[in-house]
Amino acid sequence: MRTDRIVVVTGAAGGMGKLAVERFLANGDTVVATDTSDNALNALTDAQPAGSKLHTVVGDISKEEDCQRVAERALNVGGRVDVLVNVAGFFPMQPFDEMTAADFRKVIDINLTGTFLMIKAMTPLMRGRNWGRIVNIGSASTFEGVADQVHYVAAKSGLFGLSRSLARVLGKDGITVNVVTPGLTVTPAVKAHMPPELIEQQIKSRAIAREEKGEDLIGAIFFLASPDSDFISGQTVNVDGGKHML
Repeated sequence: MRTDRIVVVTGAAGGMGKLAVERFLANGDTVVATDTSDNALNALTDAQPAGSKLHTVVGDISKEEDCQRVAERALNVGGRVDVLVNVAGFFPMQPFDEMTAADFRKVIDINLTGTFLMIKAMTPLMRGRNWGRIVNIGSASTFEGVADQVHYVAAKSGLFGLSRSLARVLGKDGITVNVVTPGLTVTPAVKAHMPPELIEQQIKSRAIAREEKGEDLIGAIFFLASPDSDFISGQTVNVDGGKHML
């Protein structure tokens, strides 16, 4: 297993992002973590042991200048980026008939355009060593659609095309690009915003009939960021407890 990598994680202060940060730190990697909340990033830092190789940057991935600032921090910290994990997301529930163009654009900007901007900012720091990993977090909702998340499902569906095309662009540089699609994962944000009946419905529809937790995803993310996945690119790894069997 590679250690001492320079890893960039977006959405790093959220439930899934925090777990990813901690897994890479435990492996001996240096992590540059970004999120929109300064307080949440400070709490993430405070939770780490003394001497932790965690560096934080407050930023909004839907803004090109913020993505560039994350890249500059990674350059200053390690001179390169080995792994980029795009966790940041925004998943409001909103009826289609109430959805405005501004609502739609905001969700697209965070979930799809933001991923593009982060990759665009990081690839100059990834090329030149014939090895690199980009892992994009999608959503299993793309396999069936969700009535009150038209904008979110559209954005996450776009990640498939983005990732497959970039896998062809970056393959010559030894950089792989893959997608992990979680089912409805019970993070604090999901508990706060999703109806309990929706969470229960998801549990009943799975082969493994229980709540999906952030910990269920970290193994797949870590594998796709490792040398064990050297010959895997442009692929989707679905982690939803067997609801969708692709």
